[in-house]
Amino acid sequence: MNQARKTYVLKLYVAGNTPNSVRALKTLKDILDQEFQGVYALKVIDVLKSPQLAEEDKILATPTLSKILPPPVRKIIGDLSDRERVLIGLDLLYEELSEEGWEE
Repeated sequence: MNQARKTYVLKLYVAGNTPNSVRALKTLKDILDQEFQGVYALKVIDVLKSPQLAEEDKILATPTLSKILPPPVRKIIGDLSDRERVLIGLDLLYEELSEEGWEE
């Protein structure tokens, strides 16, 4: 199939260089490299350096991954170690299932 792929716009909110922040970023980059193959834009926001951005986006905990595009906006809180939960949160896992003919 030669259909246009969605472009994902993601924001990862972290609080400094903590072990959870580092783990979340590494896990996310692994998932993006394997699953998204260049069709994403990722912005990492350190809430300690830019608290106003976290406040504007109503971020209450870190790390938090926010999927801005495609709609709907989704947020995943935690170190992103549960790969399946991340894929479901990004609407990628359900898309893969429907492409494989699991949905009627």
